[in-house]
Amino acid sequence: MVASPTAELIVLVDEDGAEIGTMPKPLVHTGETPLHRAFSAYLFADDGRLLVTRRAQDKATFPGMWTNTVCGHPGPGEGDLQAIARRARYELGVDVTDLRAALPSYRYRAEFRGVVENEICPVYLGRFAGTPAPEPTEVGEWEVVDWATFRARQETQQYDAWSPWCREQARLIEAAGLVPATG
Repeated sequence: MVASPTAELIVLVDEDGAEIGTMPKPLVHTGETPLHRAFSAYLFADDGRLLVTRRAQDKATFPGMWTNTVCGHPGPGEGDLQAIARRARYELGVDVTDLRAALPSYRYRAEFRGVVENEICPVYLGRFAGTPAPEPTEVGEWEVVDWATFRARQETQQYDAWSPWCREQARLIEAAGLVPATG
């Protein structure tokens, strides 16, 4: 069972990533967002193509932007792998396998329309199983694309349509040699 978004607690952390408390999700993302735990996951189909999503238009943070497969926040006492599986099932109706850390110490801060993201956000790569059936309050659209198409859209064709964390993470994933670099 998935808790309603209004009851979701976000884990606040200090500069070293140590937990210092929790706060209800609706109170976290403002113009003064406290540093908190998060995750980003890039999930691939068996044929190697990446599942990308477009955030629902009603999302409080970065509405309507294209991004990686799933992003979210582990709850109190919840590990990243469990949180990724929970959010992928809720947001997309898919199962997750073969998760591995790609950028374990990734951190970012981004602002859009006065709302700030301020997260310690490890990045994971893995696989998804099943056909996406999105929760419309979370995901507006989805597509499965090869990495080169994904990167071309981010860097040239649709730069401003992509979340800033996704663009930066994709560059770092490539630089680390975790997926084929585009030409």
